[in-house]
Amino acid sequence: MITLYHHGSSVCAAKVRLVLAEKSVPWEGVYVDILRGDQFDPGYMKLNPKAVVPTLVHDGMVIIESAVICEYLDEVFPIPPLKPAEPANRAAMRLWTKAVDEYLHPACAELTFASCHRYIIGRLPPEKFNEFLDSTPPISVTADWHTRKKEIVRQGMAAPRVDRTFRLYDSYLQKMEDTLAKQPWLAGDALSLADIAMAPYVNRLDMLGMSEMWVGNRPRLTRWFERMKSRPSFKPSLLDMCPPDLTSDLKTFGSQSWPDVKRMLAA
Repeated sequence: MITLYHHGSSVCAAKVRLVLAEKSVPWEGVYVDILRGDQFDPGYMKLNPKAVVPTLVHDGMVIIESAVICEYLDEVFPIPPLKPAEPANRAAMRLWTKAVDEYLHPACAELTFASCHRYIIGRLPPEKFNEFLDSTPPISVTADWHTRKKEIVRQGMAAPRVDRTFRLYDSYLQKMEDTLAKQPWLAGDALSLADIAMAPYVNRLDMLGMSEMWVGNRPRLTRWFERMKSRPSFKPSLLDMCPPDLTSDLKTFGSQSWPDVKRMLAA
């Protein structure tokens, strides 16, 4: 039996749900509301000391870190394969998943909190607001996420280095555009864990109303994202998993932040 601890807006959880859907593997979900602070429950932190999602439990074995979970699932459920057969393409796939872990995911956390989640957390009563910020472990999304999240939640787009974060994110959209000039998928001629790793991060911008970062100026990325969205796995694994009120908040607050983002990218 597979149990997945996840949240509707978590890009990392979305990757795992995509893999499960592509492989038609049944699973049971435990919803962890990371905007309410469910991830800081001591029982959950015994499973995942970083207090993040996802966490996968397979026949009693606990597996954390979404990239590790995705490769594990591809090995345990090998049909259809999501790792390229060619060693060069497999290496390319892992360069994308490595870049997500090291650069894109921390950037996504920052830009999401700066443009949207800070407003959602701001609805909490003052004591719960402070408790939420204080509960993040010292090492979580990044080694300094405890301090950095407080800074971004309190200052938003004015927080130091947020402009650099958006430019980093934009640079990876260009890397995708350049790669897709040579081949239909990010690691060769077939869908792989590279595409599954990147899809939720492009979708995050789309849900924030920031698709102008590629629509109209990055046609190959635009076509790639349309192909991803047309897959039967996409809507149930990403869009349908996000509660309607959160989907609305992402679009509302993200769209309000977009003019600031445009200025950052143009600077």
